Amino acid sequence: MTVMTDDETEVRRAKRSWPAQYKLDILAEIEEAKESGETTVAEICRREGLYSSLISEWRNQRDAGALEGLTDRKAGRPKKDRTKEQLAELRERVQALESELGTANELIEAQGKVSALLQQLSRESAEKNISKP
Repeated sequence: MTVMTDDETEVRRAKRSWPAQYKLDILAEIEEAKESGETTVAEICRREGLYSSLISEWRNQRDAGALEGLTDRKAGRPKKDRTKEQLAELRERVQALESELGTANELIEAQGKVSALLQQLSRESAEKNISKP
């Protein structure tokens, strides 16, 4: 049993990930090393800081689905395509603005009619005042 003192802290290595091309390159290098006999798999693993279990896993991934297991994908859910939502929001906004524009045009038309009616009443009133002597 290991007892840790206050001065000692446990350091955990962060989980590492490797791009698909790196995995393929290492697998190709290992296969080449096996054929040529110049270097060993262990030497390549030590140089790259990899475990042999990783190499086996990468081989299985490669063989399982013609590189499907080696595609570079980000972890988590795929990002949601917000273009449809934005388009729907913009259409609603356009509809609201067109409605406001229609109301504004009706008000302008009504103001024009009121102005014309007031001018007509003003003329009639002026004519009555002139003809009353």
